[in-house]
Amino acid sequence: MAQSLTQNLRTDAKENRDRILEVAREVFASDGLGVSMREVARRAEVGPATLYRRFPTKKDLILESFLDEFRTCRQIVRDGYDHPDAWRGFCYIIEQLSELNAQNQGFTEAFVAEYPEAVDLALHRSEALRAFTDLARRAQAQGKLRSDFVVDDLVLVLSAGRGLSTTPTKDRVRAARRFAALMIDALRSAPTNHPLPSSPPLTRTLVAVPE
Repeated sequence: MAQSLTQNLRTDAKENRDRILEVAREVFASDGLGVSMREVARRAEVGPATLYRRFPTKKDLILESFLDEFRTCRQIVRDGYDHPDAWRGFCYIIEQLSELNAQNQGFTEAFVAEYPEAVDLALHRSEALRAFTDLARRAQAQGKLRSDFVVDDLVLVLSAGRGLSTTPTKDRVRAARRFAALMIDALRSAPTNHPLPSSPPLTRTLVAVPE
């Protein structure tokens, strides 16, 4: 009897945790990271105490919620990096990340946020940025990518693309593809390119996550 009760409690705890994560992913994707912990608890139909027992801080909840997106991001960059044509690989990354970004409003916020304690996410991000930087240099050596492109411009592209998440769900993929095509044309090397203003250090100065 005691063993059965313990098993039931464990099952309930897992179900609560899974439901909290499911709701958190949905609300962060639709509304961004500004959603409060109490609102997540309300939508998950659990008490605040249950939420904080599973995820003591908002950072903990964000980290767990976006782990899959970070893995997807890293795989997208790997696939682009492995393309035999550096420029086509670069374009693939811009296209795929634009779609991912459009479908999840919290992705860019999570990507540029600072998580000193989140070793896994930091590794996913640093590996993706290193590979993307190397790929961009190869595309520049081909003469296809404008010579003044810097990796911080990727953050600008993602930040600009966040607005796509406010478009109707059925239109987001099409809108993301058009947005990516416009960005790629802007980044393409051409005789008519004007020099760009200097870029702020967007990948070196990461923002803190709200508690």
